[in-house]
Amino acid sequence: MVRIRMQRFGRRNRPFYRISAVEKHTRRDGPALENLGWYNPLETDPAKQLFINDERVKFWLGKGAQPSDTVRDFLAKRNLIDVAAWEADRKRDRDRVAAKLAAAKAAEAEKAATA
Repeated sequence: MVRIRMQRFGRRNRPFYRISAVEKHTRRDGPALENLGWYNPLETDPAKQLFINDERVKFWLGKGAQPSDTVRDFLAKRNLIDVAAWEADRKRDRDRVAAKLAAAKAAEAEKAATA
């Protein structure tokens, strides 16, 4: 299976990421099938912060490539994937985290009550 994910480049404390199509079992900075763009989180100008080759991303998505969560966020903001499905998945993830926090808080309250 092919994943669309980020590969870290740059030096220490100066990250730079390439967005690449990579085999799922390849290590983070391993060989890429194709470079699809880049992301520079330190860039202050939003227009220069992210570049994605839309055509090639659509090609890989059509072939069944799965984007990582972070790359999926980038693609949803550029309307390259189904935004409604992305929002539903994000809501499900937020609800799951909220449930875990509530369960942990309840367990902590029960532990404090018994002590």
